[in-house]
Amino acid sequence: MLWVGFTVLAAFMQSWRNAFQSKLSKDVSALGVTLARFLWASPIALCYLIGLYLWQPAALPNFNAKFLAFIVSASLMQILATALMVKLFQYQNYAVGAGLAKSEALVAAILGVFFFGTQLSLLGWVGVMIGGVAVFMLSSVNGFKGLSVNIVAIGLASGTAFALTSLWVREASLNLDLPFPHRAAWVLLLVISLQTVLLLAYLTFKDKASVVALWQRPKLTLLTSIASCLGSIGWFSAMSLQAVPYVKTLGQVEIFFTMLISLLWLGEKVKVKDILGLVLIAVAAIMVMWQ
Repeated sequence: MLWVGFTVLAAFMQSWRNAFQSKLSKDVSALGVTLARFLWASPIALCYLIGLYLWQPAALPNFNAKFLAFIVSASLMQILATALMVKLFQYQNYAVGAGLAKSEALVAAILGVFFFGTQLSLLGWVGVMIGGVAVFMLSSVNGFKGLSVNIVAIGLASGTAFALTSLWVREASLNLDLPFPHRAAWVLLLVISLQTVLLLAYLTFKDKASVVALWQRPKLTLLTSIASCLGSIGWFSAMSLQAVPYVKTLGQVEIFFTMLISLLWLGEKVKVKDILGLVLIAVAAIMVMWQ
């Protein structure tokens, strides 16, 4: 059950990362906010990896072509997923935007079973489906009759991109012949480093104003990177131990933290239907833990 602890850590830190990104999105472009997620995360990931080797010495990994393909694919897909989620923040309030992106659990279950050899129990499937219904509720603007097609489309696209990222991260981790925490840490460091280099290079040439905007907001940028890296440590570790659909369904408890932050820090209102969605997410989380 170690994966449960890592998942809760990831959900808690990700809720804060999303809140910081939501704040940044008011003054910085979507790709600029996405860069903030990775900008200072690489040094933290490197320190974490070195700490693991000092705590438990292990061999250095052998990187093959298949592993590197998973790393590159996951890196690019997570950049796309994050940029789409930032767009959601600009269309909706923070809580609903983050909730829509959590459609990744259901998408990961479907893609995992058909293309990645994932096996889910009946109870696990029911839990994932309940979580999907909850996310659908959170995506509506004024109840189910008031659904915005544009927002739902972006939310599903973001969730699908996050799902593919998670599935490829797990495949990359399982491809390394190392102890559990070390292989997850290597994948984390390589993915974050590649994302930082790619986004920083692109924005430097195409949108330098976004890079400057981040430098002008050093505290918020640093907090975003720290929360993102700690959250990724939790996600990558949990996905090295358990199937992605289970991890992502339990990870929907993030929306509990999201709602609290939305109310207490961002001062946004939460509707009754959002609370009902949270209850369904709690039920889904319990079911995947007990499957």
